[in-house]
Amino acid sequence: MKQYRDAEVISAEQLAEGIYSVVLQAGEIAAQALSGQFVCVYSDDKAHLLPRPISICDTDREAGTLRLVYRVVGFGTDELSRKKAGDYVRILGPIGTGYEQVAEGAERPVRVLIGGGIGIPPMLLLAKEWSEAGYEVHTVLGFRNRDTFLLHDFWKYGYVHIATDDGSVGVHGTVVDAIREEKIITSDNAFTALIAACGPMPMLRGVANLAKEQGVPAYISLEERMACGVGACLGCIVKTRDVDEHSHVHNKRICTEGPVFNVKDLML
Repeated sequence: MKQYRDAEVISAEQLAEGIYSVVLQAGEIAAQALSGQFVCVYSDDKAHLLPRPISICDTDREAGTLRLVYRVVGFGTDELSRKKAGDYVRILGPIGTGYEQVAEGAERPVRVLIGGGIGIPPMLLLAKEWSEAGYEVHTVLGFRNRDTFLLHDFWKYGYVHIATDDGSVGVHGTVVDAIREEKIITSDNAFTALIAACGPMPMLRGVANLAKEQGVPAYISLEERMACGVGACLGCIVKTRDVDEHSHVHNKRICTEGPVFNVKDLML
C-alpha cells in the first residue's frame, strides 16, 4: 500500500555524466517495494506541484532503504541531485505493478534482462531477485557510448552483455544486436528463456519483435512522463488489446495498471 514519507538521504553520488544515485531511508516503502515499481519524488519548491516518478533501482528491506538511480532532465531531478546525506526528500510509493505478475514461462530457467539508457536501473532489483531465486541471469545493457554505469552491481547477479551506439564498448549496435551476436537467445535455447525489459520505446519494439520471432515470453516496463502518478489524469497511457474498465477504450494507465506489462497485451 503506497504511502507518503519524508525520507532521509543516506548517501548520494554521481555515477556518470548526468546520472545520479541516491539512497533513502524509506521504511515501509522500501519493505513493500517490488522490482518494477516506482516512487513519486516531490520538490521542495511549492511552485512545482507535480512529482517526478523515478523507478526503484534496489532495496534493502531489512534496513528500510531504497536506492534510486536517475538522469537529471529537469527542475525536480536537478534539485534531487543536489541533496546530501542528512537532507530529506518527500516521496510517495511504492506505486504500480511490478514483475511479480510474471506467470507465463515461470519455470523457464534462463532470464534475459534488457535495459536501455535510464531504463537500466529498474533491472537491478529484478536481477538480484531472480539470481537469488536460482535462475541463470543474463543482463543486456544498452548505452550511447563508454560512459556506462551500474556494471559492477549487475555482475553480482549473473552475466552482463553490453551494446553501445558508437561501438566503444561491447557490441556495436542495439541490445537486440547484442543478443543475436552473443547468441543469448537462439532457436535452440529459446524454449528455456524469458525476457524482461525496460527502456525507450524503439528498443522495446525491437525486444517485442525478437520475443515474437523466437516464441519467448516477454514482460516490459514502460517509461512515460507522468503527471499525477496515481491514475487520475489519464496522462500516461499505452494502447492495449483489451478495453480498459476505467476509460472504456483500448488503453491502460502506465502508472496504475503498469508500468510492467506482458508484451502480448500491448499494441506497440
